[in-house]
Order: sequence, then structure tokens, then C-alpha cells
Amino acid sequence: MKSTVLRSVGYAQDEAVLEVEFTNREVYRYFVVPRRVYVALLASSNPGRCFNQTVRDRYPVRQVR
Repeated sequence: MKSTVLRSVGYAQDEAVLEVEFTNREVYRYFVVPRRVYVALLASSNPGRCFNQTVRDRYPVRQVR
């Protein structure tokens, strides 16, 4: 993933959980995220901006590390 903010993203479809690793190595899990949001992140030319517009402050979240 080419981003100055996001290092990697993953998605567990069965649980609708989006896992995001930031460039500072912090990892967060976002819950009840539609698959289309994950697909949009992968397809985005600016994943950091896409994340801020479609994920941040919109879904329940828990820090993993």
C-alpha cells in the first residue's frame, strides 16, 4: 500500500472487521465495517485521505498494539 499514513490494511469479512496498521506501527481494529469500505481503501490513490473520510470516527474501534 502506498501511503504516508497507512502501512497495511486487512479485512475479516465474516466479522466485518477492518484492521489498520499505521506507519507508526500502531494497529487498530474497526468493527461493523462494510466490505465496500475496505475495497475503496485498496483502490484509492490516496488511502490516508480515504481512511479519514470513510473510516475514522465512523466505526467502533479498539487499539490492538
